[in-house]
Formats: sequence, structure tokens, C-alpha cells
Amino acid sequence: MSGHSKWHNIQKTKGAQDAKRSAAFTKIAKEIIVAVKEGGGSGDPNNNSRLATVIAKAKAVNMPNDNIKRTIDKALGAGSTENYEAVTYEGYGPGGVAVIVEALTDNRQRTAPEVRHAFDKCNGNMGAQGCVSWSFDRKGVIVIDNSEGELDEDTVMMDALEAGAGDFEADGDALEITCDPDAFNDVVKALEAKGYSFVNAEIEMVPQNYIRLETEGDVKNMEKLIDMLEDSDDVQNVWHNWDND
Repeated sequence: MSGHSKWHNIQKTKGAQDAKRSAAFTKIAKEIIVAVKEGGGSGDPNNNSRLATVIAKAKAVNMPNDNIKRTIDKALGAGSTENYEAVTYEGYGPGGVAVIVEALTDNRQRTAPEVRHAFDKCNGNMGAQGCVSWSFDRKGVIVIDNSEGELDEDTVMMDALEAGAGDFEADGDALEITCDPDAFNDVVKALEAKGYSFVNAEIEMVPQNYIRLETEGDVKNMEKLIDMLEDSDDVQNVWHNWDND
């Protein structure tokens, strides 16, 4: 139903992050703290849509419920002093690949030079706000693992569309569901109620088109750029339009 799937890109670019599970949990914990504070201090995902979105992401990477609850309680605590600002950086990687970097930071003066250094080091360049985001669409993306072949694709598709999803694609072992960001939490809840579990569930910046790198040098530099950015404690997400299938 949709065009080129980005799930293979997600698998490859998030592989390093999955291997460093504790680092991934730390970044999600930061998102939880921000969601609680920006949601009027509500630790109830039923009354805080942003928190509900982050919890769905946390569950998809198997963050323990105890960790989630502990982080919410910490954010609600009177002594909580963490104050993070959401900052987005945009630029081009090698070969003209469009890159969006989403960060949560308590010090822009630290984060911006770090991100710029990664671009410069990998034959890319950081650009002005909006230089590449126009070529991405913000979408809710939910991925279900069907490597065992236990799920009927038509059934999952009908369940997803009934839940309010806008698109469905079976791509090898992955069943990818996309929806409007505003419908994301409702779609997640409806699918969870039907017994589905996810290997990815978050609101993403999805490219409108993809670029394939032709040289080994560009490929290596792009891989290095993603690794450097994801290794930063301040960087939450790295979105790009590199077709690395």
C-alpha cells in the first residue's frame, strides 16, 4: 500500500543502539521526564498524550515497566531539577543524504558544536533550520515482527486500518503500520488490545524519497556519521533518507 519501506534502514541504523540497551533506556528516560514536565506535571499517560507516546516507544524496546514507573516518579518528585530543551539540527551527510538530528539538551553550547563536528568529520555539513525537513513527513510508525510467520498479513492490515492507521506494508519479516501522529496513541492502544506487540513504535520523520550512496567511502562516512550522532548523550533520534537496503 505504500512506497519504499524504511524498516530495513531502521534495523541497521538502530542496531548499535539496541546493542547498547542501557544507553537507549537512558535516552528514553530523558524523554519521559520531558513528557511529564511538558504535560503539566501529569504522570498518567491517559491524560498526557506525549507521555503515552514515549511509553509506547519504551515498551517497544523492552524497557522494564519498573524503569518506566521509576522515571515518571522521579519526574514528579519535588526535587527533580532536570530541565531539557528540545533542539533539532538539520544538514547533509555524504552524497547529499538529508539528515535530521533531534536532541534533548541542558546546554546548547555543548550540543551544537558536537553535532556540527560529527557532520564535518564525516564529509557532511550542518545546515540551517528547515533545509531538509521539508522533504520528510511526520508519521506514527509501528512495526510488528512476523519472522515466525504466525500472523496473517491480511488480518493485521484489517486490524490496523480498523484501529485508525493510514497505511500498511508487509516487508519481509516486518509488518509496518503508519498513521497520522495525532492518531498514534489510539492506534497503539487498539492494536495492543488485540494482543499485538511491537518492535518499533514511535513518531518518526519519514523521508519522501531516498538516496542510494554509490561509493564505499560515502557508505563508510554515512555509517560513521550515524554512529557519532547516536553516541552523543544529547541526541535522541537521527532521521535520514539513506537507502541502505
